[in-house]
Amino acid sequence: MPLGNCSLEEGATDIKTSSGRWQTATINSMNPNTAGAADGRNAVRAIDPAPRFSDLSPRQWKTGIAAWLGWFFDGLDMHLYTLVAAPFVAQLLGLDNPADATVKRYSSWIQASFLVGWALGGGFFGRLGDKIGRSRALSLTILTYAAFTGLSFFARTWWQLLIFRFVSALGIGGEWAVGACLLSETWPRTWGPWVAAVLQTAVNLGVLFACLVAHQLARFPYRWVFLVGIVPALVVFWIRRNVPEPEEWIQAKNTAIARPGIGALFTGPLRFTTLGTILVCSLTLTGWWAFLFWHPQHLQSLPELASWSQVAKRQWVAKVFFLVIAVSTFGNFFSSWLAVFLGYRRAILLGSLAFAGAIFEAYHIPRARQSLLVWLGAIGFCGGMFGLFTMYLPPLFPTLLRTTGAGFCYNIGRIAAAAGTVIFGLMLKIADFRTALLSTAVLFVLAAGAAAFLPEGRDE
Repeated sequence: MPLGNCSLEEGATDIKTSSGRWQTATINSMNPNTAGAADGRNAVRAIDPAPRFSDLSPRQWKTGIAAWLGWFFDGLDMHLYTLVAAPFVAQLLGLDNPADATVKRYSSWIQASFLVGWALGGGFFGRLGDKIGRSRALSLTILTYAAFTGLSFFARTWWQLLIFRFVSALGIGGEWAVGACLLSETWPRTWGPWVAAVLQTAVNLGVLFACLVAHQLARFPYRWVFLVGIVPALVVFWIRRNVPEPEEWIQAKNTAIARPGIGALFTGPLRFTTLGTILVCSLTLTGWWAFLFWHPQHLQSLPELASWSQVAKRQWVAKVFFLVIAVSTFGNFFSSWLAVFLGYRRAILLGSLAFAGAIFEAYHIPRARQSLLVWLGAIGFCGGMFGLFTMYLPPLFPTLLRTTGAGFCYNIGRIAAAAGTVIFGLMLKIADFRTALLSTAVLFVLAAGAAAFLPEGRDE
């Protein structure tokens, strides 16, 4: 495997390849002749070939299933609130009109707290994953978001719901970082784009299941949807008994001279990678989450739905949300196909431009609900781009900074997305939903420009 130009940090066990990805190296400072190479140079762990499914080991299957289930329940728990936000918050405030300005303000604050929790959880549990191991950290993340999603059922005030959503988001943000690194260290890297698509599909299916729950429970009190969020806790028992820690992490942990701190993300060759990925993730996630949160409110405000009952509106919004996420599943595999031929960086760049175009077409003019559906489907298809970050980000960082770096860079974008959610909520005082949603296209154009400067990160 050609490495091109490599750089080795002092005291580290990782080598950075010319494509910007880090590989684990075995170093024996006491006896260079036994270091894995006759001349004493660092021997880089070989990339796994692309075997058939039948060639995958039980360890790889178990880690794949654990990560997939974690992401499936991520999708379920993160979107249960989105589907009942306005009417449930109105109920907690004692108001009859979900479109009331007060409801908009408090529901956006609750969503913002969720996104902040997501960002902080990515950093906290990401760091924990580097310290105690991927499998252990994965179990803790799932327990966190399952318990506090379920506790949302007991919320009696808007601020109680805010606290429960914030803490559940800590687990959801951490699960992304830990699950992504678990797969990147155990599955063949040449499968990277396709593994990313399958993993992102788990999120989509979780969201679709949330839509199904919201649709089936439309005649029950809004709080009942949160009880479904407790189910993921049952998965933890299987993970702790069956999913071992990756050999790559164990090797790096045992051979490390000193464990790097979070500050290492902003020094040396990692600084540019860290800042660039934070920028791209912040812009794209702000645009995506502003769309996910506000487009259901826009749908319910369409003039042709004015005479509909609240139950009918809830079912309609759930069906449209189902369409957006279902189409996004196909977008996952299209984005992966692009990444195979063009590389992750170019695929993310093109995906951001496609996002901007689809949003512009959806909202630059008022559209009836049937016409709008076509472009909402297009936006959903572009959402498949986010699956690429799953396998693109972790290998950009050394092994003992992998969940920290991937979790921090991807989830710090949630802070920006949280601010964006609140800002868009304030915009609604002077603009309508359509105008606010249209403005998100600008964020994706900016993201495309920033993506042009990211490391290539091809899977060798």
